[in-house]
Amino acid sequence: MRFIDRVRIVARGGKGGNGCLSFLREKYREFGGPNGGDGGRGGDVILQADPNLSTLLDVSFRPHLYAGEGANGKSGMKTGSSAEDLVLKVPTGTVVYRAGVLMADLAKAGQVFIAARGGRGGRGNQSFKTHDNTAPRLYEKGEPGEEAELDLELKLIADVGLAGFPNAGKSTLLARLSNARPKVASYPFTTLSPHLGIVSHKERNFVMADIPGLIEGASEGKGLGDDFLRHVERTRILLHLIDPAGFGGHSARDGVKVIEGELKSYSRLLGGKSRILVVTKADLPEAQEAYRQVKARYRTRQVFLISAATGEGLSELQDAVLKELSKHPRDPVLFVPEGGPSLKVAKGFEVVRDEAGVFRVLGRFVERAASMADMGLEESIERLQSSFKKIGLDKALRSAGVQDGDVVQIGPLELTWSNSKGELPKLGRRRKPRKTVFPRETA
Repeated sequence: MRFIDRVRIVARGGKGGNGCLSFLREKYREFGGPNGGDGGRGGDVILQADPNLSTLLDVSFRPHLYAGEGANGKSGMKTGSSAEDLVLKVPTGTVVYRAGVLMADLAKAGQVFIAARGGRGGRGNQSFKTHDNTAPRLYEKGEPGEEAELDLELKLIADVGLAGFPNAGKSTLLARLSNARPKVASYPFTTLSPHLGIVSHKERNFVMADIPGLIEGASEGKGLGDDFLRHVERTRILLHLIDPAGFGGHSARDGVKVIEGELKSYSRLLGGKSRILVVTKADLPEAQEAYRQVKARYRTRQVFLISAATGEGLSELQDAVLKELSKHPRDPVLFVPEGGPSLKVAKGFEVVRDEAGVFRVLGRFVERAASMADMGLEESIERLQSSFKKIGLDKALRSAGVQDGDVVQIGPLELTWSNSKGELPKLGRRRKPRKTVFPRETA
C-alpha cells in the first residue's frame, strides 16, 4: 500500500430544497390561504478522524466530495426531507488547511470537522404570510451549499520519534523493539516512508515512529526527510540515533549538531523537543570511541550506547524513554503555521467593475439572496430590491459610477440598472405600481 500524506480535495455541501408555492383549495373553505411547505436542508461534507486508518490513500481516490441535495417542500405545509451528511473518514492526525490557513487539527479519534456546510431549505409561501399580505405569491429557492478547496496533511501521532542520518540504524531499532517490519538494508535511504511500531516494556506501551534519514540541508528540501519531518512534530520526545562511523564527511560527534540544526530550521516546535542521544552499532570497533566523544561533548544530555543486533543497552534505553515520556503530557498540540495568514471578517458586500464594464457585487449575503430568489415572480423581485436597498447597495453602486443601461451582476443574476420608474398595471388591491427594473426607486 502506498503511503499518501498530502491530498487536495474539493468539498461541496448539498443545495437546499426549494420552497413550495401553493394555496389551499377545498370545497367549503373559501379562504384557505397559502400552504406551501419549506424545503429540506442540504447535506454537509464532514471529515472524521479514524484511528484505524494510517494513510490518505483512500481520500486521494475521491478528491471531489459532493453531498446530497435537500428535497423540495410540498403543499399542505409539508417540509421536504433533509439530505444525509457525507462523512469521509481520515487518519487521526490529519491537519486541514484552506488557502494556507489552518482550519482544523483532527488529533483525537472521532473528532469531526465540517468541510462544507449544506444550504438551508427555501421557505414556502406560507412562511411569508402577514397581516397585510394574506396570500403571498412568493417562495424561496434552496440555498446553494458551501464549496471549499482544502489541503489535507497527515501528521502521524506517535510518542517517540527516531531521527538521524541515513543508515544510522533507525529501521533496525524499530524492528527489534516493536512489531513493525520496515525495510532494513546496508545502503542509505532504505526507508522511503514513515513507519509506526508499538513498543512494550515493563507492562507499558508507547508508539515509535521512524522517518527517512535526514541529510544536511533537509529543511531546505534536500533528501527525503524534509517531506516527512511533519510526522515527528507530534511526538513527545525524539531519539537521535548516531552512526559511530559518521555520515557525509561528518564525524559522529559533529553530526549531532548538523541534525539538530536541521530540526530547528524546519520548525521551532520540532527544535525544542526533548531529545535523547543514542550511539548505535555498539558491536562495531569504533562505537566505543564515538560514544566517548559524544558523551564528552554533550555532558548535560542523556547519551546511550546500544546495539539493535545484539540487544546491548536496549533495556536501559527503554527505561529512560519511559521516564522521559512521563514528563510530557499526551495532549495533542495544535499546529499553527509560523507566520501564516490569519482569518479576517469579510465585508457585507463589495462592488467591483471588471474590464467589460460589468458591475459585480460580491458578498455572501447578496449572492445568497440572489440565488434564492425566483425572478419569474413579481413579489420575489420586489422583495429582493427592498432587501438590497436596506443594506445600502443602491448607494454603493451609484458611488461606483453606475449609469442607465449598465449591467449589474449579483451571483447568478444579471440585472440592468435603470433610474426610470417602471409602470405596470395594478394587481389586486395593491395601489403602488410594481417595478421590474433595478433598483427600486423611492418617491
